[in-house]
Amino acid sequence: MARYFKYKTMADVVNDATRLGGELVLQDDLAPLFSPATVAGRTVGNRLLIQPMEGCDGTLEGAPDELTYRRYQRFGAGGAKIIWGEATAIAPEARANTRQLWISERTAADLGRMLDGARASHRAAGYPTDDLLIGLQLTHSGRYSVPRPWLATHDPLLAPLTIDKTTGKKVDASYPLLSDDDLQRIEDQYVAAARLAHRIGCDFVDLKQCHRYLLSELLAARNRPGRYGGSFENRTRLILNVVRRIRAEVPGLILATRFNAYDGIPHRGVGTGEEFIGQPVPHELPLVCAFGTDLQSPAREQLEEPIALATHLVQAGVSLLNVTMGNPYANPHLVRPAEFPPVDGYHAPEHPLAGVLRHFRITAAIQRAVPGTPVAGSGYSWLQDFAPQAAAANVALGQVAFAGFGRATLSHPDFARSLAETGQLNRKLVCRTFSYCTGLMRAKDHPLGQYPTGCPPFDKEAYGDLWKEVEHKRKQPGT
Repeated sequence: MARYFKYKTMADVVNDATRLGGELVLQDDLAPLFSPATVAGRTVGNRLLIQPMEGCDGTLEGAPDELTYRRYQRFGAGGAKIIWGEATAIAPEARANTRQLWISERTAADLGRMLDGARASHRAAGYPTDDLLIGLQLTHSGRYSVPRPWLATHDPLLAPLTIDKTTGKKVDASYPLLSDDDLQRIEDQYVAAARLAHRIGCDFVDLKQCHRYLLSELLAARNRPGRYGGSFENRTRLILNVVRRIRAEVPGLILATRFNAYDGIPHRGVGTGEEFIGQPVPHELPLVCAFGTDLQSPAREQLEEPIALATHLVQAGVSLLNVTMGNPYANPHLVRPAEFPPVDGYHAPEHPLAGVLRHFRITAAIQRAVPGTPVAGSGYSWLQDFAPQAAAANVALGQVAFAGFGRATLSHPDFARSLAETGQLNRKLVCRTFSYCTGLMRAKDHPLGQYPTGCPPFDKEAYGDLWKEVEHKRKQPGT
């Protein structure tokens, strides 16, 4: 299968975007990335943000472990001024894997040490910390909780792809939904988790509404009965209740949210080998469950509701938005455009640059809708060496306040320092979107039920041997 990333110059990238029917601006002047910004009255020293990159390397009790501490120390020393901490479950049943962080009275002190370690390494690298923001992403994994899913609604397209690991069976229309009373208890759990996060020194918490985890699934729950489904007012009831309560009960804590502005449609690979290409799953129109999506033509976004959500969130007290899309389990090419799929994934049905342009286009629309509130964008990693030029242009044009870097920070955690000191990324560390990190994350044949994830090609010290171990196990008969 042809590889896409063959660009030598900025003009090559811009011309290819035009050929694909999109518009992309790149600029050599990176100064916009190093201008200060304001979040909830706090000065933030630059426009570079480390996205919530889950390491799957905590303890079974939900505390950080050795690789977790190492990752945040590296992020802190790297120079980015927003470190958006990874998905941290609000309850044991809310975890998406056995090694996901979980904030509780038992783990709070350890999570606080993780945050303090990032700040300490930031200072040790010569950066002030009064313009640094560090937070945690509070999550309930809902459909993707382990060992059993907790469904907000019956999504007919995701049901065949959802397995209850306690029984080994796929869910169906008879599978129980979380009740309205259950969702009320989850609201209480979010507020309690926010109190703990504030106590251990989080500058902000992110209320995770993306990638079809629980709060994201509720946004699409048009077919759910009761107070939390059907109308837009009902589907946004839980998140707005949580925001208002935290604002009232945990003053001083900045509220953020990373949310899906476009769900799209689930895909499954069709074909073999290099021609195993993602195709939409069989479906009827209009779609039943999709947010930010044209229900009659799901390849297109429909942003009326995402814009309304952003507006309501800001009015309720959210001070920082982070825009993303898609579902890493069902349509990963939407979430993270990549040159190579993970070992269990399909080849993208579109040019990855088209996915980057979708991220930029939708994020710009959200930023225009809430001009007084900073919005962080996603989708930069596939641009590799040209990602900073795209980020600088997006910031300069007012299309985004912060450029969020995710996978790229696993291979190059000091990317901000490199840009500040040399005007470019370190080419030896630039993420080439090989998807090794996702391959590690999908590997479950581990004594703790989950392999940690990182960048085996460019961080061999920590992950090289782990990748060899995973590859060896995959080659064994019967695996």
